[in-house]
Amino acid sequence: MRVVIALGSNLGRRIDNLQGAVDSLFDAPGLTFVAVSPVYETDPVGGPEQGPYLNAVVVAESMLDPRTLLDRAQSVENAFGRERRERWGPRTLDVDLITVGNLMSDDPELTLPHPRAHERAFVLVPWAQADPAAVLPGRGSVAALLADMDQSGVRLRPDLVLEPPA
Repeated sequence: MRVVIALGSNLGRRIDNLQGAVDSLFDAPGLTFVAVSPVYETDPVGGPEQGPYLNAVVVAESMLDPRTLLDRAQSVENAFGRERRERWGPRTLDVDLITVGNLMSDDPELTLPHPRAHERAFVLVPWAQADPAAVLPGRGSVAALLADMDQSGVRLRPDLVLEPPA
């Protein structure tokens, strides 16, 4: 199954946190790297006043079930000191499952596709760069969603590059 994973960081060494997430996600078997987007600096959305984020999207193929993917994502967040004190608060690392194939799930612990992905330029812009033909299940093409969206808070950082996992 094709898996889309969004990465974000606005605390600490942000680019190192994102690169560490890419490397850590692929340390164990079950995920095959397909693509990684360029890095974007983005304005925070919701939550308290906080600094800008670095965001990127990773596309992979997976044989893992969604729960195992969620556990892996949360383990990577924890390894980078993620603290869940405040909803939409600042964080060292955020690793979100956006899609897992075409699976649809209303489970409160793992809603698929991500319930707010269609509203978030900081997810859709990098995703469209990593996979120009991307489709968000139940919502349509990522390019079409972006066509009607304010993207002013999403700025390409060509000086920052994420390397594929070794």
